[in-house]
Amino acid sequence: MKTSADCVNNNYMKYVSAVSPRTNEKRSLFRSFWVGGFICCIGQSVRYFFEYVCGLTGDELGAYVSMVMIFLGAILTGFGIYDRIGKYAGGGSIVPITGFANSVVSPAMEFKTEGFVYGVAAKMFIIAGPIIVFGIASGVLVGLIYYIGYRIF
Repeated sequence: MKTSADCVNNNYMKYVSAVSPRTNEKRSLFRSFWVGGFICCIGQSVRYFFEYVCGLTGDELGAYVSMVMIFLGAILTGFGIYDRIGKYAGGGSIVPITGFANSVVSPAMEFKTEGFVYGVAAKMFIIAGPIIVFGIASGVLVGLIYYIGYRIF
């Protein structure tokens, strides 16, 4: 037995399917695949550069590659390019490290008009998660202390 809520729900679903744009799944999957692969190729190129040109190895190599990829993701988000990439590629743009940078920078930029503390910092903590942001901040701080301590002593 159908209730009035079922009829309303069915009518709503018919309306949504009538006004929603049709998606081409094959095209979306192809775009996601090649854009995500291209981002990974950029990361691999950065790795090869640091490994063969700069001579880095091990943890140092991984750290530098991660820093460059996070920086690229943040810069592209800051200039609005990463949003266009995401709109074009969909899930392919959510490659872990650049997608992470985008998820941290996007809310901070969106709420910058509310000020540094209540806008940028507060929204960055809400969306990206305080553990991630505090982890990065403490990692940078410890790295600076280590670097300065190594140079002094």
